[in-house]
Amino acid sequence: QVQLVESGGGLVQAGGSLRLSCQASGDTISNYGMGWFRQTPGKERDFVATINWSGGAHFYADSVKGRFTISRDNAENTVWLQMNGLKPEDTAIYYCAANKDYSGTAKQVGRYDYWGRGTQVTVSS
Repeated sequence: QVQLVESGGGLVQAGGSLRLSCQASGDTISNYGMGWFRQTPGKERDFVATINWSGGAHFYADSVKGRFTISRDNAENTVWLQMNGLKPEDTAIYYCAANKDYSGTAKQVGRYDYWGRGTQVTVSS
């Protein structure tokens, strides 16, 4: 079983950048595809980005493509989400998740096995 802890959220002006981190423990993340999701109050949790076990393949939601970059370092047991060109509509709680499917193609919440508690990102206009 893997435990995930997100950090790096905060308040930023539109156009700014943040880098979210997801530190894993309890197991090596090389056994997992990893993903980032986000959620706003009253709405479903939405897919943001996912990366396969080696970091060689990654996929993004259309809304963040070209602005966000997911990466990982299995030796550090860490996954990152670099967010550039932030917009007010990016405001949400961001969650890190681990998926036993190595491929890193899972975009559905139900396909992920482990979740962090989230970190708040607020983008002001």
